Amino acid sequence: MTLTFVSNYINHHQIPVSNELYRLLGEDYTFIQTEPVEEERLRMGWQDESGRIPYLMLFYTEPDKCERLILDSDVVVFGGTDDESYIKPRLKAGKLVLRYSERIYKSGQWKAISPRGLKKKYEDHIRYRKAPVYLLCAGGYVASDFHLVRAYPDKMLKWGYFPMTKHLDKEKLLQKHKEGVVSLMWAGRFIDWKHPELPVLLAEYLKKKGYKMHLSMVGGGDMEAEIRRMISDKKLEKEVSLCGYLQPEQVRKMMEKTEVYLFTSDYKEGWGAVLNEAMNSGCAVLASHAIGAVPFLLRHGENGVVFESGNLKDMEEKAEMLLKSAEKRKRLGGAAYETILQEWNAEIAAGRLVEIAGRLLEAGGKNKLITEMNLPEDQKENRARAGNPEGKKGGGEAKQKQGNRNIMQNMRKLAYTEGPLSVAGAIQPGKMYRHLVRRKQKIG
Repeated sequence: MTLTFVSNYINHHQIPVSNELYRLLGEDYTFIQTEPVEEERLRMGWQDESGRIPYLMLFYTEPDKCERLILDSDVVVFGGTDDESYIKPRLKAGKLVLRYSERIYKSGQWKAISPRGLKKKYEDHIRYRKAPVYLLCAGGYVASDFHLVRAYPDKMLKWGYFPMTKHLDKEKLLQKHKEGVVSLMWAGRFIDWKHPELPVLLAEYLKKKGYKMHLSMVGGGDMEAEIRRMISDKKLEKEVSLCGYLQPEQVRKMMEKTEVYLFTSDYKEGWGAVLNEAMNSGCAVLASHAIGAVPFLLRHGENGVVFESGNLKDMEEKAEMLLKSAEKRKRLGGAAYETILQEWNAEIAAGRLVEIAGRLLEAGGKNKLITEMNLPEDQKENRARAGNPEGKKGGGEAKQKQGNRNIMQNMRKLAYTEGPLSVAGAIQPGKMYRHLVRRKQKIG
């Protein structure tokens, strides 16, 4: 089986799963990068991986080879770029495509009523709802967005990002959770939707309440001057440190020494791979419910704590609960570490992807579930007429409907029960917080 992954550029969040796919498939796996890495990302410490990775091809230097590979591969995973021209020929040919996507309505699902937007969604997604095209949902709100426009019915599976998983000495790692000054950390770009002001406001609250703690903030950006003024105005220079941009490895080292990791982004955070990394580092995570990765990775009160996005009081109360007990922090951090090791990592994701892709290909060969019976509407109608020129019942249309029912049943059987490539439920953003905390677990 040849499998090709197409995205804008490869990065340290995607390399681990690509390495695993290469280990499983060898030269039958290729990652096609469609554009150079942005300068802003390079300033943040990301690396330009071109020339370093054996399975990496650059579309902008070898367009003809890449086009042929995208069309001829048995399976193509496509996402991370808005340019549909890369995948259109394969879609028109009716070949198997696994699209991966973050949210399409990060700014609000009200945008679904836009006529221009709906036209674009139809061209890129809706018209292939009965074709061999499946959706890998990179975030807990993706399925809801696509369900809103009636795309990918019963064909949406959980996906995401899979940073490097570190196998550490768990007992030694969790020794950081102790009484005394509690270490807190926040990392990201200093921009409005990541809300770097919230950790500072939290530090102010905790200081007033008499808690001993220190907050390290990693990153920089448009709001950096504002954050510096906040720290100065609130006289938090001893409690809050600004560390600037660091290399990814340095960030991970800091996480491994940090007790509580704060993740404050709103709905515009499509995934948020720092959550994977903080959990793998044994941190007790306090995260906004609006972050894409949170519904897939965090179980409130079991392996982390979820607060209602934008609700400072809720965040303060839950942070205070964590600072009161080193034992709670240790328990949550240990469970978070095990979640990454046992449930959500590159090795598991790559193995499941290869297995499901193989089964879909096999089903296409034996049951015609993903061949001529699952083409876009215009091609489907032509085939139906050719197979049933007189319009008799039981012709192409009936076969099409039966094929679609079979595909949906087959997908339910193929999907895993939990973790990567399990069924992605379409839960509305406004209902997600209650859904995540509905168990009302006592965090103790």
